[in-house]
Amino acid sequence: MPGTLAKVRRRAREGAGRAALRLLRALNARRARRAPAPDTGTVRILLQHAYGMGGTIRTVLNLAGHLARERDVEIVSVIRTAREPFFPIPPGVRVSFLDDRTGPRGPVARLLSRLPSVLIPRQENIHRAVSLRTDLLMVRFLRSMRTGVLISTRPGFNLITALFAPPGVITVGQEHVALGVHAPEVVRLIRRRYGRLDAFVTLTQKDLEHYRGALRTRPGRLLRIPNAVTPLAGDVSELDQKVVIAIGRMVHAKGFDLLVKAWKPVSEAHPDWVLRLYGRGRPEAERRLRDRIEEAGLSGTMLLMGSSPEIGVELARSSIHVVSSRHEGFSMTILEAMSKGVPVVSFDCPHGPGEVIVHGHNGLLVPRGKPAALAEALRRLIEDRELRRELGGNAVLTAAGYGLDTVGARWDELLSELGEGRPTRHGRHRSEQV
Repeated sequence: MPGTLAKVRRRAREGAGRAALRLLRALNARRARRAPAPDTGTVRILLQHAYGMGGTIRTVLNLAGHLARERDVEIVSVIRTAREPFFPIPPGVRVSFLDDRTGPRGPVARLLSRLPSVLIPRQENIHRAVSLRTDLLMVRFLRSMRTGVLISTRPGFNLITALFAPPGVITVGQEHVALGVHAPEVVRLIRRRYGRLDAFVTLTQKDLEHYRGALRTRPGRLLRIPNAVTPLAGDVSELDQKVVIAIGRMVHAKGFDLLVKAWKPVSEAHPDWVLRLYGRGRPEAERRLRDRIEEAGLSGTMLLMGSSPEIGVELARSSIHVVSSRHEGFSMTILEAMSKGVPVVSFDCPHGPGEVIVHGHNGLLVPRGKPAALAEALRRLIEDRELRRELGGNAVLTAAGYGLDTVGARWDELLSELGEGRPTRHGRHRSEQV
């Protein structure tokens, strides 16, 4: 009996989904006949939490600031859980919120907020952060658009945008991690829906190659545009402080548990050096990491510093930046460290570090997931001041190639191309099977 009921529910959901898609196709066909000419002068960027902290938020704000020089730019924050932004909002950029959780909400909103999202796949990292109410607000926002450009910034939002954005809106999806990181269920939806986007942008060349091989139908344009690094407060480091710096959220992907293992032999060999870790995480994650540090006897040399809005100043006070990630989309902290002349020691994890770090030229790469190799590379730079200076000098030159003007020009070029006319198949993709 339970199995029969489950089948009935599944068939009911599938039937409702097919009916909704038929209605959506009809609405899109009607809109397509009256769609205005492409408009790239108005840009909306769909972001999870504009007032939060993290690499994606920082890079999206950088991009928004560049685009706002000549365009009307608005960041549409899907949720709001803080009253003030962690990072400054660039001049000319507006921020609006769909699901504002900082104030009182009515009974219907509270009820919908307790129900899980049906549009964001359960395997997507943000599934627990959104709700059925968030779904409805996103769909209402998308269907309210008539023209302009919509840039969505993570797989869940890309999938919703591909499905619900109406004709007349130019859609651009972004990938801030890597295809190989996503669960099979998410990849299946990516293969089916991303072809409906007008453009899709990866951060690394390797990820671009993976998407080229994985997508059943490609978007109108599939290309790589890396993140840009912007000037940070603080001088270029003198590399004479006995400080190693790590930066990132306290999540499994950042590999701080591996960093504890790597730092122990380094600290034993060089007890006068300290490792400062900047970042936050869930309370339980911070507690686990603190416990690991104490169990390893590193409480005096591996310090949890919390978050800092002036990370450039902290980098300028360090001599080595260490990256222990299990995977990285495109690590902004690597470029930020390089812009301060700080050499980077990193696991050669998929995919970002290896596209920025040239081993022995502007940093050191070691096999992924090998704490002993990470420790050896750290000791090498600690013990060789001249090597630190050589790598740091080259790092500054590397970072200069990722300036906002250089990277922003590639976005300008993409939007110009999209404004000249979208592919004719665009409308057909929006009516295909989900």
